[in-house]
Amino acid sequence: MSRVVQPGGGRGSLRWIQEFVNERPDVLASAIAEASRGKVTTPLTWRSPIRDDDFAEYRDQEFLDVLGVDLSKRELDEFWPRRGPQWDALGVSASGQPVLVEAKANVPEVISSPSAAGEASLARISESLAETAQFLGARSSCDWSGTFYQYANRLAHLYLLAELNQIDAWMVFIYFVGDSDVNGPETTAEWKAALQVMYGALGLSKRNAISSRVVNVFIDVRV
Repeated sequence: MSRVVQPGGGRGSLRWIQEFVNERPDVLASAIAEASRGKVTTPLTWRSPIRDDDFAEYRDQEFLDVLGVDLSKRELDEFWPRRGPQWDALGVSASGQPVLVEAKANVPEVISSPSAAGEASLARISESLAETAQFLGARSSCDWSGTFYQYANRLAHLYLLAELNQIDAWMVFIYFVGDSDVNGPETTAEWKAALQVMYGALGLSKRNAISSRVVNVFIDVRV
């Protein structure tokens, strides 16, 4: 299914993204606006995960439909097979910018399982990841469909929207600080240290039109 109902009142990043989208949207929007230096305009209208929509998360064509996005230059199914990324949150900025969100509450969440796609699907995924890595100027022999596959495929979808289709889209990674229930980092510095390891493994260092659309947001859940 491309609409995935999620339980309310869970733990970790699932709990916090639901809480901030539904209960504290102003705090979330302010943090994103600040991290993007005002380039993501507020207020933000969140399309998922919404309480009245069973906290559903979306993937494949449905995530584009939820955002009201039309890929007129290169279509999603030409770039990625079905059962693509399932987005933790989806929103639209005050100026109509699509905002894609991936949320984490502890460091182990950054490490993901390699792609389990079948042979044909994996070939398409590998081609699109390689295309994205080349555009980003990645200098690494790391297999982007391996250890950090989740992060890599999020970048690939941003590349599809922002570069290949010239849509003013943004990718927001939210790192929750202070979630003792899941042994999450106590400080922003701990998150940044872990992220540097991932960037190094993926060979990401060069700034370009896509990387400048990636926003890291650190939110302390204890505040």
